[in-house]
Amino acid sequence: MFIQGANVLQTNKHLVDELNVFPVPDGDTGTNMSLTMNSAAKEAKNVSTNTIDSIVEAIANGSLMGARGNSGVILSQIFRGFAKACKGKEVLSIADLAYAFKSASDTAYKAVMKPIEGTILTIIRKIGEKSIELSKKEIYIDDFLYSLIEYGEQVLNKTPEMLKTLKEAGVVDAGGKGLIFIFNGFYEAITGKEVSIEEPVMLEFEKEATKASEDITFGYCTEFIIKGSNIDIEEFKGKIGTYGDCMLVVGDESLVKVHIHTNHPGVILEKGLALGQLTSIKIDNMRQQHQNKVFENDSEVQHEEIKDLGMIAVTMGEGLTNIFKDLNVDEIITGGQTMNPSTEDIKKAIDRINAKHILIFPNNSNIILAANQAKELSDKNITVIPTKTVPQGIAAILAYNQEVSLEENIENMIDALKNVKTGQVTYSVRDTQFNDISIKKGDILGIVDGKITVVGSNVEEEAYKLLKDMITEDDEILTIFYGDDRTQEQAQALAERIEEIYEDIDVEVYYGGQPLYYYIFSLE
Repeated sequence: MFIQGANVLQTNKHLVDELNVFPVPDGDTGTNMSLTMNSAAKEAKNVSTNTIDSIVEAIANGSLMGARGNSGVILSQIFRGFAKACKGKEVLSIADLAYAFKSASDTAYKAVMKPIEGTILTIIRKIGEKSIELSKKEIYIDDFLYSLIEYGEQVLNKTPEMLKTLKEAGVVDAGGKGLIFIFNGFYEAITGKEVSIEEPVMLEFEKEATKASEDITFGYCTEFIIKGSNIDIEEFKGKIGTYGDCMLVVGDESLVKVHIHTNHPGVILEKGLALGQLTSIKIDNMRQQHQNKVFENDSEVQHEEIKDLGMIAVTMGEGLTNIFKDLNVDEIITGGQTMNPSTEDIKKAIDRINAKHILIFPNNSNIILAANQAKELSDKNITVIPTKTVPQGIAAILAYNQEVSLEENIENMIDALKNVKTGQVTYSVRDTQFNDISIKKGDILGIVDGKITVVGSNVEEEAYKLLKDMITEDDEILTIFYGDDRTQEQAQALAERIEEIYEDIDVEVYYGGQPLYYYIFSLE
């Protein structure tokens, strides 16, 4: 059931992504839910004892560690509640399943500080209630699940009436739609649809490791020393050069050091043997080394001397990463829009820091829940500063004062969030209606603190309009972070236009290198 649930969601994740209320290129609810579900299914596949108890525990743990984004964290809590109700069960009756779905709903609601109706929470709650009602009747398991899906879809279609933003965008709730796809998978498995489990589901860092290793043309780093006489180095280089790259052959006619990356180390050694004796032979599989390095880097613990404070920040883009490094952030997790790190990613970053207290800056509203979940899984002293944007993260870190207590610093950091406005310039991925604004696919969007205020067709003009909308007489500092497809000249020209109008504002320009967002503005 769970493997097929993961398969169906995986197949339809882009449909769920497209239901994002904001028409920006970071609608990732389906992707986040799918990665979370895949992590759960992967753990389930690895279970050695095929019992209800062991399977649901694996699903709960896999989804917990693999949870990405708010939708993924809520989904992991749904599975946690489901697993709690199944503990100790050898078989699941319909009554047991109904109780498990109800427990899933209860657990998910408790995990969210301010539950909002019209979301995935509503769908699982209604399914839980309906399942209890159905379990009191005589009903077959396939009819039971079919009825729950049918009812769940009816509730899903009503979500635009529950949430104004959904109605304005003309979509149903994305998380709820994702959950229905999972239930469709449950139904397919129960009714005998063949479940494919051969292909292992790979998480992002595994894909990156595999892709990088596949990009290595010559896989074996081959080194050795030749001891002989009258060795012609240039002739030897000519003989082995066609078998690889990164070749280095140095020495004299009696002693030659050889280094080459090749797919045929045996051939290289044979050609060396023809010239003399071989010593110090070393052959490394670079593809394997690269994958091991990726995984080891994710798990290694730094054993340096314990310090008072450690910091973790989430960001994306070379420039922004370097800015956070300059602010003495210990661990920078690559992520943000479109690529929310998992609970496990954040937990591993926590494990790598040896500090009395750790501060986490999620820098995205869709990462805060995962950060808090990672905090709960750790026995270290951790505070999640609820930063929703990169400018908020930078402002919070800059508010840190070594001379005052940690408690006072945390208070100051949270206060600093109120004093910074964030502007973003990106593009629309679909036609939609938002707050009475008509938006077409490809339009340039200007967003202030999560609200679309500018729509147009030219990046620089819309950026200029957005800044004019944002700036007030109380503002003193404007920081412009330009993205990976903008130039410093374009950003500088924009800064000069603003300086001409607002003489009292200090304007700073930095390379952010962020994808998808042409500009990010910080106004204080």
